[in-house]
Amino acid sequence: MRQRVWDALREQKLARFPGAHGRIPNVVGAEAAAERLRGTEVWQRARTLKCNPDAAQWPVRQRALSDGKTVYMAVPRLAEEHPFFLLDPEHLADTPRKASSIKGASRSAHPVPVEDLEPVDLVVTGCVAVAEDGARLGKGGGFSDLEFAVASRAGLVAADTPVVTTVHEQQIVAPGEIPVTDHDVRLDLLVTPDRVVTCTREPRHPGRIDWDELTEEKIATIPLLRRLRAADAE
Repeated sequence: MRQRVWDALREQKLARFPGAHGRIPNVVGAEAAAERLRGTEVWQRARTLKCNPDAAQWPVRQRALSDGKTVYMAVPRLAEEHPFFLLDPEHLADTPRKASSIKGASRSAHPVPVEDLEPVDLVVTGCVAVAEDGARLGKGGGFSDLEFAVASRAGLVAADTPVVTTVHEQQIVAPGEIPVTDHDVRLDLLVTPDRVVTCTREPRHPGRIDWDELTEEKIATIPLLRRLRAADAE
């Protein structure tokens, strides 16, 4: 399914540099989708949000800072001891657009431990494919579900915290087509340049870390997971 969506985006010239394959695709219309998300009730209520670091959601992060919202952006691949960047709209070294880029965050944001994060009002996630039943498919690394599980464990997100994404219409597949497991995080809203879809998802379980599904290699590359597993073993 990922390959099918990536191929379609490439063939229809809907994916921007550096291309769709192997990543959360940065699609044509990402700015329009972010602007449409900006008009939703969940956006207007939110004061703090957690957002993925991919280029596809860069316009979302930019608009959040422009609107005075605090943004927690995951460090790519959760690879640092402090796996989230804090972007405070009151203390930016650059414009909201530059500060909200992955490169710009190194100047305007500072890494924070999970223990120092505040509860969030909205979760924004990147997707390769989505369905109107709330099912989503990432690029295959499992990092989005891990981020949600870690945040849930720390009390930063709840089972009813809205989870949204911005995508192109070409990324939407039929309900029931995306396989899901108990720990998958389902969407509340999916937003395209043309419409907002309220997903008909089942009740969401609190996020949890399923150690049996994590390889030793992945745990070894994520310092936070090493620390959390050690704490669970005590």
